Amino acid sequence: MVDFSERSKEIEIMDQFMGTTETLEPILNDINGVNKVLGGYAITLNAVLELIRTLKKESYTILDIGCAEGTMLRKLALTARKHHINVKLVGVDLNAQSLELARRKSGNFPEITYLEQDILSNEFEPDQFDIVMTTLTFHHFNDDAIVGLLKRFVSLASIGVVINDLNRNALAYYLFKAYAFFFIKTDIAKKDGLLSILRAFKKKDLKNYAAQVTNAHHHIKWKWAFRYLWILKKK
Repeated sequence: MVDFSERSKEIEIMDQFMGTTETLEPILNDINGVNKVLGGYAITLNAVLELIRTLKKESYTILDIGCAEGTMLRKLALTARKHHINVKLVGVDLNAQSLELARRKSGNFPEITYLEQDILSNEFEPDQFDIVMTTLTFHHFNDDAIVGLLKRFVSLASIGVVINDLNRNALAYYLFKAYAFFFIKTDIAKKDGLLSILRAFKKKDLKNYAAQVTNAHHHIKWKWAFRYLWILKKK
């Protein structure tokens, strides 16, 4: 029996990935395919637009934590262009191969910059960005690290933070297993996809983290398919 009562502490393969760009790309393509089918991108994009509407500015600087190969940032850039919103987008990741792919795929997006940087480093200053966002990144960290990262994100964002991550749920686990059998090509994406759900969250987990971050208003919503959208509005 699979235990869904507590977050798994098992490390995902991608968290220790040492392969080449060529071996990484099909894995990320599989992950992006799941996001596209299940509407994961729209959840983040709509939440960012919601925060933008709370404060009218000539332009907005938005930071994406764990940007991987930059798919979310390119979608956000296209959305901003469609709505005539001026943006400066910064993607941060610690995986050099992911960032190589991101830069290669973003040649037509001058509004996007990519950095191989530790978000906890002194290179970033309080209120340096209007919005901080992260998609499917939080479940890679343990509970203590998540609280520290939340506080850091809120300090960096002058308007707010958008978090989009998975719901730890038995139905999600077995539906993904069936989907992966037919549609996911790479073994790493299959294995890590299941482990991601086991490392993911129930609402009580998120509320516990939120109680430890007191300088933001927290709005946590369950979204299809088996996602939590968490918006932290700066007090």
